Amino acid sequence: MAKISAIHRNLKRVKMVKRFESKRKKLKAIIMDKKTNLNERFEASLKLAKIPQNSAKNRIVNRCEITGRPHGYYRKLKMSRIALRKLASMGKIPGMTKSSW
Repeated sequence: MAKISAIHRNLKRVKMVKRFESKRKKLKAIIMDKKTNLNERFEASLKLAKIPQNSAKNRIVNRCEITGRPHGYYRKLKMSRIALRKLASMGKIPGMTKSSW
C-alpha cells in the first residue's frame, strides 16, 4: 500500500489539471502561433510560467486504484500487476485464470 499522502497529492494534481486545462491551452496556442506578435507571445509565456506546475497533465502519476502503487501499472485495467494477480487468483476477474504448464 502506498503512502496516503502520495495518493492524495496525485488526486490534488488531477483536480488542478482539470481547473487550469483551458487556460493552459489558450496560452500554449498563443505561444506556438508564429503569426502573433513577439511581445504577445512573450507575455503569454510569462503568464504560463505563473500557473502552478502541478497543473501540467504530465505531472499526474498513474497509480493503482486498489493499492496506490505507481509501478507495474496496467492502463487498461487501472491497477498494478500485483493487485491484478491477486484478484485473478481469487477468481474476481472474469475470463482470467492462472496459467499452468
